[in-house]
This record gives sequence, structure tokens and C-alpha cells, in this order.
Amino acid sequence: MFNFIKFKFILILFLPPILFGCMAMTPNIASIRATSGPEYITSIHRDLVSLPKPENPIPVAVYKFRDQTGQYKAPGNATNFSTAVTQGATSILIKALEDSGWFLPVEREGLANLLQERKIVLQMRELYLTEEQKKQFEPLPPLLYAGIIFEGGIIGYDSNVTTGGIGAKYFGAGGSAEYRVDKVSIYLRAVSVKNGAVLKTVQTSKTVLSQMLSLGIFRFVRLNRLLEAEAGIAANEPVEMAVQEAIEKAVYDIIIEGVKTGIWKPKDTKEFEKWLSKYENELKEKTFASESISKLSKQKESKDIVKELFKY
Repeated sequence: MFNFIKFKFILILFLPPILFGCMAMTPNIASIRATSGPEYITSIHRDLVSLPKPENPIPVAVYKFRDQTGQYKAPGNATNFSTAVTQGATSILIKALEDSGWFLPVEREGLANLLQERKIVLQMRELYLTEEQKKQFEPLPPLLYAGIIFEGGIIGYDSNVTTGGIGAKYFGAGGSAEYRVDKVSIYLRAVSVKNGAVLKTVQTSKTVLSQMLSLGIFRFVRLNRLLEAEAGIAANEPVEMAVQEAIEKAVYDIIIEGVKTGIWKPKDTKEFEKWLSKYENELKEKTFASESISKLSKQKESKDIVKELFKY
């Protein structure tokens, strides 16, 4: 009887803070309101908008930045035909090009709609205006054409690249923590309109992290009296934010790579050299890390081969 009273005291003391703590972590859906501006400010966005500006903004066109993965979300108990990544990558790319200040995007995704509206304007003038009235209106100016077309797409979405967790239970009480890492990959290339040459191609990738924490208790406190309590929270990094950050990183990279190869020029060359040095240092660090991982994997493969040879 003493043990049961002691257990009730511990339960009354610790269970409410746990439950109320989980409730505090749960967002209040009713209080969320529409906000202006982007929902997600990525880690690369500040660098993208802080780059030294070009001599003149470059007119560019984006016809379609497609989802080339062809993947659908993993189904649960029923078939799910929702795609794994966003289908609005073209809009994200155009926004990133505009935010950089280096490019002047022209409308090409809805080109048919634009041409149709211009056609309607010309037809209405022809049908309902007299010759004198027509002279008062200036003719429609020509459309702005682009010197460079940006092509590419989302070329990969790998689920469960890394999974893991930890947990423990004792006497019916315990908790667990789990995580999962996905990866999205982007290719972006600049194509010359004059001769169709691919001027530069860049590749970027971004991980998508999902985490879950759960606590629970399950035990008989007395005869035919069962106590069961659960609490938990899960946090999933939005795939849209990962795609947005990967696209902004691709635009950032292609601006710097274009300056290195002489495709376009900055207004302040000395100021841009600082960003170029920062970019090259990042590449060196990434190359060094990749080589280290490659050496470790080769050593492991060689050890595995030796084990296999001397297995018998």
C-alpha cells in the first residue's frame, strides 16, 4: 500500500508538468494569421541579396523548372498521389533571380496568356476605335527578350538517407527520440540564346530533417486498474523550405561562377573579390571533407575485402 501511495504522489507531481509542457510546445493553430513576405527565410538568402550588384541587370527567361524526380509521398494506409516535392519550383527560382538583383526575369511560363492579352488589346482597338482615336494611342511596345535561359530542375529526392533514434523503458515507463534525414538535389544551368551553348551548370543539395520525441507510461497500479499516459511532439522541416534554400544556393553559385568565367561582370570588382574568396574557401572545405570521407570508405572496403579473402 505504501508503494502505491508513493507512486501516486510521484505521478501527481511529475505528470502535469510533462503534459502541460507538451501542450505549450504545440502551436496554437487558431492564432496563426496571414503574414506578408516569405514564410521561410533561408540561411543563404542574406548572402544572395548582399552580393555586389552587376553593371546592368541581365534579362533572363525561365520556361519551366520541373520536378524531375517523379516521386510521390510515401503512402500510409492508403494510396497517396501527392508529390514528394513542390511543383512550384519555377516561381521559387524566379523570386530568387529577382531578389539577387543580378537578373531581370521576363515572363515565359505564362507566355501564352501574355500574348493572348496583347492580341485582345489589338483586336479591341481595331474594332471599336476610329482612325482618329487610333492615332491617339501608341502602338504596343515589343516584348523584352532574354539573352540567357535558365534550365534545370529538381533532379533527386532521396528519402531515409539516415535514420536513427534512442529510447528506454523501465517498469512500463520511458521515452524515445527518433530522427530521419532526407535529401533534395537541384541542377541549374545557364544557356545562351544566341548559340544555344550551355554557359555554366551548378548543382546544390539540401537535407530535410524530421524529429520525433515521445514519452509514455503503461502499467497496472492495482488489480484491474491500468494507468496509461502518452505525450510527444514531432518536428518536420518543410520540403518547400529545403527546395527554396537549394534553389537560392544554386542562383548564388551560378552568379559567382559566371563572374569567374567572364559571363557577366560586377559593378565593383574589388568588393566582389571578397565574396569570391569566401566562395572558394567553402569549396576547399567541402572538397577536403569529401576526400576524407572517401579515404575512410576506401579503408573500410579494403578491410572488408581482406576479411572476405581470409574468411575460411
